[in-house]
Amino acid sequence: MNKPKRYTITTALPYTNGPIHIGHLAGVYVPADIYARYLRLTGNDVILIGGSDEHGVPITIKAKNEGVTPQDVVDKYHAIIKKSFKDFGITFDNYSRTSAEVHHKTASEFFTTLNDKGEFIEEVTEQLYDAEANQFLADRFVVGTCPKCGNEESYGDQCENCGTSHNATDLINPKSALTGNTPTLKQTKHWFLPLDKHEAFLKEWILEGHKKDWKPNVYGQCKSWIDDGLRPRAVTRDLDWGIPVPAEGGEGKVLYVWFDAPIGYISSTIEWAEREGKDWEPYWKDQDTKLVHFIGKDNIVFHCIIFPAMLKAEGSYILPENVPANEFLNLEGNKLSTSKNWAVWLPEYLKEFPGQQDVLRYALTSNAPETKDNDFTWKDFQARNNNELVAIFGNFINRVVVLTNKYYDGVTPTANALSQVDEETLAAVKAYPDVISSSIERYRFREAQQELMNLARLGNKYLADEEPWKVIKVDEVRTQTIMYVALQIASALATLCEPFLPFTSEKLKKILRFTLNDKKDDEGHAELVEASHWNEVSTKEVLLPSGHQIGKAELLFSKIEDATIQAQLDKLEASKKANDIANAVVEPQKDTITFDDFTKLDIRVGTILEAEKMPKTKKLLVLKVDTGIDVRTIVSGIAESFTPEEVVGKRVTVLVNLAPRALRGVESEGMILMTETPEGKLVFVNPDDTAVTNGLQIS
Repeated sequence: MNKPKRYTITTALPYTNGPIHIGHLAGVYVPADIYARYLRLTGNDVILIGGSDEHGVPITIKAKNEGVTPQDVVDKYHAIIKKSFKDFGITFDNYSRTSAEVHHKTASEFFTTLNDKGEFIEEVTEQLYDAEANQFLADRFVVGTCPKCGNEESYGDQCENCGTSHNATDLINPKSALTGNTPTLKQTKHWFLPLDKHEAFLKEWILEGHKKDWKPNVYGQCKSWIDDGLRPRAVTRDLDWGIPVPAEGGEGKVLYVWFDAPIGYISSTIEWAEREGKDWEPYWKDQDTKLVHFIGKDNIVFHCIIFPAMLKAEGSYILPENVPANEFLNLEGNKLSTSKNWAVWLPEYLKEFPGQQDVLRYALTSNAPETKDNDFTWKDFQARNNNELVAIFGNFINRVVVLTNKYYDGVTPTANALSQVDEETLAAVKAYPDVISSSIERYRFREAQQELMNLARLGNKYLADEEPWKVIKVDEVRTQTIMYVALQIASALATLCEPFLPFTSEKLKKILRFTLNDKKDDEGHAELVEASHWNEVSTKEVLLPSGHQIGKAELLFSKIEDATIQAQLDKLEASKKANDIANAVVEPQKDTITFDDFTKLDIRVGTILEAEKMPKTKKLLVLKVDTGIDVRTIVSGIAESFTPEEVVGKRVTVLVNLAPRALRGVESEGMILMTETPEGKLVFVNPDDTAVTNGLQIS
């Protein structure tokens, strides 16, 4: 495609059954926002479209678990998600929801158009049915073994382990998520999109047309699907939550969430256009429009095969130019899991790290899972902030602003004769917009952000080499030029960092006293300079003119201390412990014994009098125990959980008639009764009533 007239950028619609977490941000929303902000800065007609996915089984399951209606669930989380995105600086031109009237109308009309054109197959098929729950088991109402990778917890529509999409009837050993019962097969009528009909088109469009420009992970997954042979896919479900099927015989059925959700991009665009007084159709139907979907790898099939097949069948829509899907982001070495609370939630981050949106944006982009799964760690987050944002970017800006205020009362000095280093440095600055653009337009956002940081490194190196704090003592004229050049670098950073660090960009522009509007500051005096647009960083001779008054120094970033990071690690550890407790496996009952067997056990109350570690062992303590009958030696494997000092004086429960056993040359005459928590911590089973004396029997 030649240079597009406009761009339509969409982001995957998050399920409204919980808040946004860092996996969502790294996979979809941060890269999409970088791309949209960049395109706006380069003067393009751009819309960034999003919305909440409010249909589907996860919503109904959440509602059942919380004892509320699905509408209650989506209303709650839509508000949370929308606010989080706004506070985090994701610049949606429209953020809608699939429960909106405009979406129901758009999706229903889309279905009707395809149905009237004969693009669906109506079939009575056998679907999984839970007799006890009296309903068909669509998608996530059924769990079983994935037929591809063997994951025993695969959902009915998709395996979250290998990313394979399938039908519920494909699962091995399926179980109802509602009752745990094994479902039966029961006949029901559904509408199917015959993907096999579009196979030749998809082969040509994807396998031939996008072999070179789509990411290998996207192209590879599409090729695997197409090579395996495409089959008809149901676009309706037996559910009571969703968009009713607008066709005869559709009573009690709704549109499949993966049919209606991508249409949400179109309905959100229509909603935007109506509000702004614009025509929505060119953004979806004009061949001069570039359509780009930002998604995670679990949505590749839907956006690259199913949705394009729907658009092609309808006939009037453009197809996506690119679908730069990311892989998954893990957290501290484990897969992100919303159900296990193994996540960094965006609302919590915004509350606990106020004013530090850009730190998370920077860390997630630096470690973005663009070609493979990557791991987010809090230590890396801290290092990215302290060693890069603070020490490189922030340090350069702070030095430039402080020295300008110190030497020239904040007035940009005049450039005198430029040295070769000055000219080479300014030429290098002018090259950065094209370098960063090249990476962004190839969806290499990690690489693009690294180039931005290289510009800050260039500034630091220039100051370190030219040493204006020394030169000022011997050559004031040369110092003026050095500071002038440094301020040009700072001005370039103010513009070029905006897609990646928008809050920092705004703060830096205020420090440099840039404006895009009325040319005056808050007090109505001292004319302000208009900030450069992206391409002007390369083309304008001067970014910050001599004689311009800048503001006072203000730290762009602050160091994050170890205690702050440890608090986040402690939160995750608490989640892990809570999961261990919730998922603890209780040992099954042992073989039944008789009462006579039990009466043979002589269990007494005792007190530990002395304790010492057994030499050359890690686990064993040698104890002297008062059993009330005698004082005896007992060897116990508790040394990894307790020190000798901790157990002296401890009241314990002792099996006293256990046959003696020699352990490392020490004869042990009994056993201390212990239990173990789900976290693996040993706990004494002991009497706590002070009236209980040593020697009393337990029966």
